[in-house]
Amino acid sequence: MAAAKKGRRSSGSQGYPGRALAVILIALVALTGGIFLSNQRTPRLGIDLAGGVSITLQAKPNQGSAVNKANMNTAVDIINRRVNGLGVSEAEVQTQGSKNIIVNIPKGTNADQAEKQVGTTAQLYFRQVLAEVPGTPTKATPTPTPSGSATPKSTGSATPTPTGTAKSSATPSNTASPQGRAVTGALTSSVDKAPTPTPTATPTTPATTGTTATADTSIPADLQAKLDKLDCTNRNQAATAVENNKAADKVVACGQVGGQWYKYVLGPSLIDGKKVSGANAAFDSQQGNGWVVNLTFNSSGAKAFTTVTGNLASQQQPYNQFAIDLDGTVQSAPRVSSALSGGSAQISGSFTQQSAEDLANVLKYGSLPLAFSVQDKTTVSAALGGEQLRGGLIAGAVGLALVVLYMVAYYRGLSLVALASLVVSAMLTYTIMCLLGSAIGFALNLPAVCGAIVAIGITADSFIVFFERIRDGLREGRSLQPAVAAGWPRARRTILVSDFVSFLAAAVLFVVSVGKVQGFAFTLGLTTLLDVAVVFLFTKPLMTILARKPFFAKGHKWSGLDPESLGVRRAPLRSVRRKPSETKEA
Repeated sequence: MAAAKKGRRSSGSQGYPGRALAVILIALVALTGGIFLSNQRTPRLGIDLAGGVSITLQAKPNQGSAVNKANMNTAVDIINRRVNGLGVSEAEVQTQGSKNIIVNIPKGTNADQAEKQVGTTAQLYFRQVLAEVPGTPTKATPTPTPSGSATPKSTGSATPTPTGTAKSSATPSNTASPQGRAVTGALTSSVDKAPTPTPTATPTTPATTGTTATADTSIPADLQAKLDKLDCTNRNQAATAVENNKAADKVVACGQVGGQWYKYVLGPSLIDGKKVSGANAAFDSQQGNGWVVNLTFNSSGAKAFTTVTGNLASQQQPYNQFAIDLDGTVQSAPRVSSALSGGSAQISGSFTQQSAEDLANVLKYGSLPLAFSVQDKTTVSAALGGEQLRGGLIAGAVGLALVVLYMVAYYRGLSLVALASLVVSAMLTYTIMCLLGSAIGFALNLPAVCGAIVAIGITADSFIVFFERIRDGLREGRSLQPAVAAGWPRARRTILVSDFVSFLAAAVLFVVSVGKVQGFAFTLGLTTLLDVAVVFLFTKPLMTILARKPFFAKGHKWSGLDPESLGVRRAPLRSVRRKPSETKEA
């Protein structure tokens, strides 16, 4: 009796295929809902399908910096920030080999401008702030106001102004919010934040001059006109407006504060960013400043920094602000309260850990550690990309059609199971690719499409293995349900071994390859894993359910399980079953 219960329990485990089908259905619903909630309803296309510019940069030593892995990774991070500063989304910057960096910029970006942005060494300057206004174009130039009687946006040190607003951690580091509006010595607490004044054209009270500080704080008419027209929210326009900024010139620049763009007029460079010897983010618990950025200068920079901060501290707002300018983007514009000696300073304000680390990285790595030369620049048109995509889809459709025709001709009714499984696999692949585009930046390029086409054959092979094991069971004299139950363990082992080999090959190819070939390897590995999931959670449970239906169980000639087509000889089997009874009667 116990053995009978145990047998029924084992059979029962085969009798609840609906649970597995429910799992795959829930997964499909969740993934489909995810692409609608994320508004990512199509896969992100790579440069070869969407069109754009691909630039290959070759690294060379620069000022004693060797071409090594650390410097290459630093350069990739900086170049990535610079490309994003063009307003480009979905740009790709990655190393290739030990000396090359590949920059892929999708369509919508001027190739010459992109090359200029990524192929030159970044410049970091410390400049005096001459004016600070909202980042949208000014319709009418305001009446010049003396610097000593500026109209504040708010009063009192308790209410922070936009210049003290915390930066969102989602802001790209190349367009970091001007954080921290006070510069203090390492052991001095930050001063109160002053309100932002209205823009001034030519102040009536000249700023205090110094050895290296800006003596002339007037704003020329052409620069004022450029400031009025500048729209920092238009990143392409902003990049064009500041691309010719030089160290000795007065310039316009953009910076982001709390998600809102501001534009600046900055004086000539007071200190070159190359004189920064180090910077780090730290949590200041002693003075209660929260997250701060500590920076140090080399010997020549320390002397200049003492003179500059002394001159700036004696001036009124906004001339006492010290803008950190990286390629025309104000990373921070802290206010100086007193002369700082010793070559070290601390920037404090409404920092988060992430924003403090971002600013510290800008100060440390503002200038590229290596020099680069453009080795190759390839422009891929959107029309060519569209043709490639259509060609890939046609090839996939032809391959799928051939598989379907083979399955229908050879397996007949069983081909419905295979087709349903292929549809489920395709739905899973499509939804996951859509979500991976925004989650990890996965881009569907032409090699990736090839990987998906190859996966059709791998998936169909798993169905064939399972179907043949079922047919073997029928040839051995079993009915359909026992044949399905007995054939599954043998088919499962074969499918797992085959898929493991395919996944291992894809993983090795992904690790050792670079660039677009990785797209092929990634897609092949992903679809191989999905093949296992579909066979276990959909194909096998569905076959278990259909084995109970008379159309398949009785071996209809269109079911693909017809005993005659399989070569099953029923008569000898029946005579073998009658022998024991005949012997008993005798």
